Amino acid sequence: MTAERLVIVGGDAAGMAAASQARRLRKPGELAITAFERSHFTSYSACGIPYWVGGEVDGPDALIARTAAEHRAREIDLRMRTEVTELDLDRGRVRTRELDNGGRETWTGFDKLVLATGARPRRPRLPGIDAPGVHGVQTLDDGQALLDTLEASAGRRAVVIGAGYIGVEMAEALIRRGYRVTVLEQSAQPMSTLDPDMGALVHEAMCAMGIETVRGSAVTGVLTDAEGRACAVTTEDAEYPADVVVLGMGVRPETTLAAAAGLPLGESGGLLTDLAMRVRGHDHIWAGGDCVEVWDLVSGHTRHIALGTHANKHGQIIGTNVGGGYATFPGVVGTAVSKVCDLEIARTGLLERHAEAAGLRFVTTTVEATSRAGYYPGTRPMHVKMLAEHRTGRLLGVQIVGREGAGKRVDIAAVALTAKMTVEQMTALDLGYAPPFSPVWDPVLVAARKATRAVREAGD
Repeated sequence: MTAERLVIVGGDAAGMAAASQARRLRKPGELAITAFERSHFTSYSACGIPYWVGGEVDGPDALIARTAAEHRAREIDLRMRTEVTELDLDRGRVRTRELDNGGRETWTGFDKLVLATGARPRRPRLPGIDAPGVHGVQTLDDGQALLDTLEASAGRRAVVIGAGYIGVEMAEALIRRGYRVTVLEQSAQPMSTLDPDMGALVHEAMCAMGIETVRGSAVTGVLTDAEGRACAVTTEDAEYPADVVVLGMGVRPETTLAAAAGLPLGESGGLLTDLAMRVRGHDHIWAGGDCVEVWDLVSGHTRHIALGTHANKHGQIIGTNVGGGYATFPGVVGTAVSKVCDLEIARTGLLERHAEAAGLRFVTTTVEATSRAGYYPGTRPMHVKMLAEHRTGRLLGVQIVGREGAGKRVDIAAVALTAKMTVEQMTALDLGYAPPFSPVWDPVLVAARKATRAVREAGD
């Protein structure tokens, strides 16, 4: 019996989770698995890169969940430093180029194909943006390149372009390394993944850390020195000296190969799949991870959300389906959590602008509560913002900014969103209580009570 051929493009979370799950379900003689990864690392935690750069965790080995040798020991032919340059869907093959072997090119045939090509940092088309010393941070190779620049630099000035999750986390990492950090953000507040009123709380925390945050500032270019290295970042009305520049404007799906092959892409450029993570219109091609768009259970539209949690789930589902089983990925509610210093930042569901874009009518409420009983030592303030649908009271979104114990409370809201609960139903949730952990009324429930009143008043 000839083994069925599975080719996987991308050797990180989604790709190798798919390979591992397919191998569990299918014997080597039944399924031959070949995976291609262009970097030096496989199955790693990209989310840990800022903490590696900041010196809080060791790396890169500590960030690797499973090595290439471990994958190969399980009969997965993982070829590192090998880039897929073309998809030939008509003939069922991929063209590859070995990056460390003189660029040797070969073709590899497949019966089933998995695309797990990830995402790439947003890099605007500006003068000097590709100069040495300008770093995107998406892979462990990117993290090592940034550390090499930091160790070789004689100066201690850093400019971070963009104040999204990566921008804020990298700003803190650079502060920890003794750099003077300036963050340039085009929006009115950092963290565009929050509404501006909640982003203002993050701005306060960044200023308290000594991070200079310039808001409403559009970058116009990167200046270079006599050796061609980045030395400053310019805006419309100022110039900011820099020994290193970090891009923190988020990522976009890496779907260059997919687009060239004519595969279907969504508005954000991510691949479109069905619930089984099969590329629409192609029975033998699957896709998962940061290169796809996912179904938003709240808005009812597809969107691009680059998170390792989703990528690992996608890989498990793809591997199950390739391996002969059946599994589906129903969608997401958009949950994310981060921090700057000791300030925890979390959101799930829709922001105000997302709800407006979806044509939803809604009410918003914000409460300031405490993380523990008011009399218990260590109690800290916490801000919770809640969006609820006008008239129905269906929960639409929650944002939380606070200190210890704030961030993971967003999981309560994530479950409520998935269950399509109303804010009034949330007020009856039987949450755990003890003074060291929560007030009698948890801050999320306080926000739900206030949102319930707002919904009733809007109805009246």
